[in-house]
Amino acid sequence: MKKIETEIKYFAYVRKSSEGQERQALSIPAQKEKINKMFPSLNIEFIEEEKSAFKPYNRPGLESMLQRMEKGERNGLIAYHPDRLSRNEIDASAITYRVRKGFIFDLKFATYHFENNPEGIWMLQMALSQSQYESAKKGRDVKRGLEMKAKMGWRPSGAPIGYRNTPGKEKGFKTIENDPERFPLVRRMWDLMLTGNYSVPQIINMTREWGLTTVQHRKIGGKFLNRSYVYKNVFTNPFYFGWFEYKDKDTGKMIWQKGEHEPMITREEYDRVQEVLGRRSAAQPKRHHEMAFTGRLMRCASCESSITAEPKVKRCKNGNIHSYVYYHCTRKKNPDCTERSIELKELNRQVIELLDGITISEKFKAWAIKNLHEVRVNEADAHDVVLKKKHKELETTDNQLEGLLLKFTSPQNANSDIISTSEYQTLKEQLLKRKNALESELNDKGKEIEQWMELSERTFNFACYARAWFENGDNATKRSILACLGSNLVLKDQKINVQLHPFFLSIFENKKSLTSTGVPARTSENPDTERQKGTFVPSRHTWLRG
Repeated sequence: MKKIETEIKYFAYVRKSSEGQERQALSIPAQKEKINKMFPSLNIEFIEEEKSAFKPYNRPGLESMLQRMEKGERNGLIAYHPDRLSRNEIDASAITYRVRKGFIFDLKFATYHFENNPEGIWMLQMALSQSQYESAKKGRDVKRGLEMKAKMGWRPSGAPIGYRNTPGKEKGFKTIENDPERFPLVRRMWDLMLTGNYSVPQIINMTREWGLTTVQHRKIGGKFLNRSYVYKNVFTNPFYFGWFEYKDKDTGKMIWQKGEHEPMITREEYDRVQEVLGRRSAAQPKRHHEMAFTGRLMRCASCESSITAEPKVKRCKNGNIHSYVYYHCTRKKNPDCTERSIELKELNRQVIELLDGITISEKFKAWAIKNLHEVRVNEADAHDVVLKKKHKELETTDNQLEGLLLKFTSPQNANSDIISTSEYQTLKEQLLKRKNALESELNDKGKEIEQWMELSERTFNFACYARAWFENGDNATKRSILACLGSNLVLKDQKINVQLHPFFLSIFENKKSLTSTGVPARTSENPDTERQKGTFVPSRHTWLRG
């Protein structure tokens, strides 16, 4: 036998895949060491490959080796284990076929004894089939585990930037938590986008100044953010407001699931950013955007082109020089647009006039906030009643889900006599949808009052000081103040028009209402009449809707 072995030239095929199912297999150097130790006297040429064997036609190294064996270059084959050669039916038959035809005269394994006879080939087929079965079973088990994890509210994949997979837990039991280093920085990115004053490239440049990078893994990560990554993985990712999508293994449908992780933003904030992205998709930042009101902040009412600023210098005969800045339509969408330009001083005057309409005194601000706290106390009982009702409805829905499952799995329903699979799936989806909606409402209800109080206080602070901030602030401050006033800012007939946010509109309308009914609009004094209080208080409902 030793004489025969010395006449045979061998290929030794060693393979290592980074696929999850094979990460625990021996490394290529370890396999080579085992083979050299067991067969020290053989003429061996090693073929190394780092590819998955789960799918056929995926390993050029194996295919090239088998072709060379058919040409007679070598006629012996060594592998550490049968599963290194194949984990699918196609490759397994390619090996056994060449053994029967004599292209593979001798086949050796470091962990398995093979004899080249009909019984040996049959045992080899069994070993290769076992490898394929274990591979398929592991794949099915992994998919089932990932789906179960998703149904529990944990995204079954890597956490997006700002979050991390819990580092101290074993694989399969990991959840998602805030990344203490990156979470506040990514939230800051959203805040900047929500102002409407910054483009995505500008925000990316800021993240580089902050030192924000993706998480470093073994082979990837640790890089600065780029435009494609931010668009795809951050600003259009529903995960940040608490939801994710996964594929149901039975139906193949994509299903939305409410996550158990802490949302970074609200659904409303996410929707607002999508509007900003849609508005910004085609345009690029211009070099003169340092002007306070240029770019995407305002648009032309007639043709919807953006507004640009153009400096003008007038030299007088007496030697004096006067500088002006004119804002006008860029005419990109309509070269024949007839809207006229407006001088910066006049534009500033119109903005101050808008701010005057919502300006309140410090005394009024203090009174308003005090009154809001009283309203909050008075509504606490009503809020508790709503919460209890929602909790009761959620409990009922949970009981219905449990009852539906018991009915579907009962012995009496073995032949779908009580409820069919399709009916069960439909009812289950309806109940899960209702459950998710109730949980979302309860989560929002718990924060609603605090958010309303915070919004109210910020609103009154803005109304009290916005004019002073505008008159004394830089261009960035002026842009922010104008953006905060509302949406749909346009220039029409040399006049600025803005759709005030509901909370500012409420102040503006109530001031007009007090004046028109003969009551002094004491927004500049202390409002001490019940009539003023009655006019002011209902406006809080408008803010909640806005």
